[in-house]
Amino acid sequence: MSIKVGCFALIDPFSSLDHQLERIAGLGFKYADVTDSHPGSSLGRDYGFAATVSLDDNPLDVKRLFERHGLTITSVCAHATLLDPVSPARFGTTEILKAIRLAAGMGVAHVITTEGHPQTEWAHKLSRKEQLLVIVDKLYEPVRLAADLGVVLLLEPHGPLTDSIDGLGDIIDALGNPPNVGINLDTGNSWLGGADPVAMAKAFKDRIYHIHWKDLPAEWEAKRGTMWGCGFGPVALGDGVIDIKGVFEVLKDAPHVEYSTLEVGGDANMLKSYAYLKSLGAE
Repeated sequence: MSIKVGCFALIDPFSSLDHQLERIAGLGFKYADVTDSHPGSSLGRDYGFAATVSLDDNPLDVKRLFERHGLTITSVCAHATLLDPVSPARFGTTEILKAIRLAAGMGVAHVITTEGHPQTEWAHKLSRKEQLLVIVDKLYEPVRLAADLGVVLLLEPHGPLTDSIDGLGDIIDALGNPPNVGINLDTGNSWLGGADPVAMAKAFKDRIYHIHWKDLPAEWEAKRGTMWGCGFGPVALGDGVIDIKGVFEVLKDAPHVEYSTLEVGGDANMLKSYAYLKSLGAE
């Protein structure tokens, strides 16, 4: 089974999801993820300048929108602020639960979440042990619901714990090592956080279900270990300093990896990245 390559659905600013999907299909992709979402209503979505899905949408309406453009949904992103105190203004447990229900209703197997960078003074003061506790506390019920609905909850490197091999392992262990908790390997985020993406791919080969592809330029070396993830890579895969080929070689026969997503800025960089992955054996 070769790795299928899709696109993240935020390639043009200030535009609707329908527009994003039309552009993605026009670039030749067959797969895309639900990249941005919100609970309830959104003025930006309703007025056509935000490409976001409501977590309260009819799941089949969302699926039909993607299908109208010939696209298969590969995952639902539910990146959260798990290190900060619970607040209705923060994306957290409630929203992850809704994302799981949305994914299950669409027949999508994977929901991706992460802790993100700490945004409050309180969160910045947490010890590593306390960080682990508050993350696991917020993920416990989503993991249970996902198991009941046949969804795999994927942790993405995108924060002070998930950007390390030890941190990812500790979260999974603290959750009880459930079979429906896996990893979405983000090549750019893991490298930016200070990890070796190839080593992370090897360590979790049997736990990785999805991949976010990013490459980053040499001038970003100074940011390593100080920045918890980025939305997209500003260069094409193969033009930066990350060993994309090394990650691909490790994961090309991983037991659970079928879909992956390009998070690359600019049409030219996107298409060059797609061609690069296809040269390695992706489709």
